[in-house]
Formats: sequence, C-alpha cells, structure tokens
Amino acid sequence: MNFFTLSSIVFLTIFSSFSHATAKPKNMQDLSSFGENPGQLSANYLAATSANKPLVVLLHGCIQNGVSLAQQSGLYSQAKKQNFTLLIPQQNKNNNAKLCFNWFSSQDIEHNKGELLSLKNMILTTSELTKASKVYIVGLSAGGAMTSNLMVQYPELFEAGAIIAGIPYPCADNLIKAISCMRSGPSSSSSELASQVIKHKSNKPHWPRLSIWVGENDKVVHPNNAKILAQQWAKLSSLSEFKKHTLKNEVTRQVWRNSQDEKQVELVSIGAIGHGYPINPTLNSDEQAADFVIPTSISATTEILKFWHLDN
Repeated sequence: MNFFTLSSIVFLTIFSSFSHATAKPKNMQDLSSFGENPGQLSANYLAATSANKPLVVLLHGCIQNGVSLAQQSGLYSQAKKQNFTLLIPQQNKNNNAKLCFNWFSSQDIEHNKGELLSLKNMILTTSELTKASKVYIVGLSAGGAMTSNLMVQYPELFEAGAIIAGIPYPCADNLIKAISCMRSGPSSSSSELASQVIKHKSNKPHWPRLSIWVGENDKVVHPNNAKILAQQWAKLSSLSEFKKHTLKNEVTRQVWRNSQDEKQVELVSIGAIGHGYPINPTLNSDEQAADFVIPTSISATTEILKFWHLDN
C-alpha cells in the first residue's frame, strides 16, 4: 500500500460523520436541472411560500445525508417557520466514497470548475426559481471547508455565511495537505491566507458577514482552523478590533465589527464539545442529536439565524 492510498484511508476515516438518512419530507423538491454540473452533484430544496424571501444553502459533512442534517440541526423546521427557501446539495459516492465534498481537490475548488461550479449553478438556479432576495450559506466539516471555498471564490453571491468545524481557504489543494490542515491547522498565518485570496481578485469585493463555530475538543479538525479563519476574514474586511465575552457553560463569543459598529465576523467557541454541529434540543424540540450533531447549551441554528437577521 503506497502513502497516497494510506493517506486516503486515514483522511476518509477521520473526516467522516455517520448520520443515517431519514425520509425526505414530501414538501421538498428535487433540483433536477440547474445547468452545467461538472461536479456531478444533486440537490433538494424546500421553497418559501412566497417570492423575494431569503435562500439558505446547507452543505453537509462526510457520510451525511444533507436532508437528514437539515432536520437534525433544526434548519428545516426554521425554514418552514421563518419562510425562507432551503437548498440542500448532496455529494455522491462516485465523487467521494465517504460523501465528502472535495474541498481539497484542485479540480473542484478553482473558480468555475468542478464541484464549485456545480454548487454555484445550483444556487443561481434556485435563486431564480424562487426569486430569492438574498443568499446565505452554512456548512459543517467538509461542507464547512467547501463553504470557505465558495465564499472566497464568489463573495458577490452571498449576504452572509456560517462555517462549523471547517477549514479556511486556501489551506490545501491535495489530500496530503488536507490531512495536515485537519490535524494541525493551516501552515500559513491569517495574514498570508488573506493575501493569497486578495491577489486573485481584480477588484476589492464586498466580503460577506461570517459566523464561525468550533468545539474546543475537536479531534477531527483542529480548532486552530476556526481561529485562523476568523482572523483571515477580519483582515479581508479590514476589521482591526474585536470584543470577546463568555456566555454560559464554556461558550465564548468573539466579535469583529466594522466602522459602523455592525457585526461582521464572529467566532463562537464551545469548550464542552468536539467535532460536530451544536444543537440545543431543550430550546428547540425539532433539533435532534445524531452522530456529529451534538447537544450542548447553545443552538448553532438559532444563533446563526440571529447573526444573519433571519430570526423574525
């Protein structure tokens, strides 16, 4: 067995979630046609009941069914309650045996190539179908890493995003580098990562607001990834100051604001959990514990929707 094969096994093992698929709700539709699909992805969506409502995109982690994650995280029930459209892309085993989005593959993370182009086309098509007002995106684990890629490559698409247990872009463009990022965090500083992003932009984009979540006991994706991601995003948006305060039960929130005192970046660290999507079933009975969907004192879905101002 060569090193690449061994590394593949290690990677796919440690970056895997084991959520079991549940039945797709009857009100969810297949996004059967959305233009060019070089990444060979599929998707379902729950349409808002009226036009000009927000569109929220959810990217699942490895060995996960996106619809199941939407239900377990409470995002599906919130989409119905708050009346926004929910788009759920799905990886397939022909692309990745463990259903990971290929966030580390150079052919899938370049502008208008591979899985990245498929995801972009899904978002544009669903926005047109539902006449969405604004687009938001949240990703967990490998889906969080792919969310980083999408927000860097297409910042103009998104009003705001959220990354849970993810990895900043550009951290890896091959499997061996990906394993290193996951185990130790980026080898580059936040300033270097920001510079690598900016040098590929012909003009200065408006960077979307970003909420970042991390479990301090994460043994799958090193917590340094979240901290450097927050610093990188603050530098991209030219934010120099942040306020840090502790909530309850080992939850700490750091906030970076712009010159108008508006929240632009936040980093929520939870000391009591490892790798996964934080939920609070006590607060929201629709949130359901599963592998890598972790009960704790705070609901990521509730707090992210507040950060996005979608909690009307």
